[in-house]
Amino acid sequence: MDIVKVKGFFEVGPGRPFLLIAGPCVLESEEMAMEVAGTLKEICARLGMSYVFKTSFDKANRTSLDSFRGPGIDKGLEIMARVRKKVGVPIISDIHGVDQVEQAAEVLDIIQIPAFLCRQTDLLVAVGKSGKPVSLKKGQFLSPWDMKHAVSKIKWSGNRNLLLTERGAMLGYNNLVVDMRSFPVMRSMGCPVIYDATHSVQLPGGAGGSSGGQREFIPFLARAAVAAGIDGLFMEVHPDPDNSLCDGPNSWPLDEMEPLLESIMAIHRAAKPYVGVG
Repeated sequence: MDIVKVKGFFEVGPGRPFLLIAGPCVLESEEMAMEVAGTLKEICARLGMSYVFKTSFDKANRTSLDSFRGPGIDKGLEIMARVRKKVGVPIISDIHGVDQVEQAAEVLDIIQIPAFLCRQTDLLVAVGKSGKPVSLKKGQFLSPWDMKHAVSKIKWSGNRNLLLTERGAMLGYNNLVVDMRSFPVMRSMGCPVIYDATHSVQLPGGAGGSSGGQREFIPFLARAAVAAGIDGLFMEVHPDPDNSLCDGPNSWPLDEMEPLLESIMAIHRAAKPYVGVG
């Protein structure tokens, strides 16, 4: 399996520390970004985990035209760069078009491809050619074994710094389920696998003009995924999820992260001799 190198920070994959990618769904303010990144960095350091701060400078795939999207690429990347420098953590955000690749690659440590765009050939090739590590989310509409084609598009560019992320599969309308078989299937493609524990409990479009969610199931699915053998977790984390401007119903409270991660790491330590993770 390829080891993903986040230059200047750490590596991800077998034999490497467990990874947390976490932060608010969308960039709401610089102050909150600093608070979340700083708090999670301290928790991860205590627990022996690697950490990447995540947020979105532009959430282009919101349900409604009226939904909050974020500050945009220029201001958003400026704020994220200051978080990176002040807190001392790598940063990741999603992009939605080929025209954003060059600008994003100048600032981000990892570039994320949203699940809806995981088949966009031009976007995958352009991101691969940027040379930056890529976090590729599996589409809700794809089987895990079909991700081999998306993987091949990025690796064709010569970039092997690729993380695959499971975020659930559609079950009828407005509902997602997680098939634990997807983790070993996607790891067999030679990439470290991340589990998106918060988007997996999303109810897409389930709140009318926005998505709903079932936050209460996050710990159960996260612990099950760790036992199944993953290399890291992706989580939407917010100081006040009920008042979040995006994905509040499926975000986890910042002040409840440490006990959840303690349980995650206990399971990870018990499972790793059997599933070949870090």
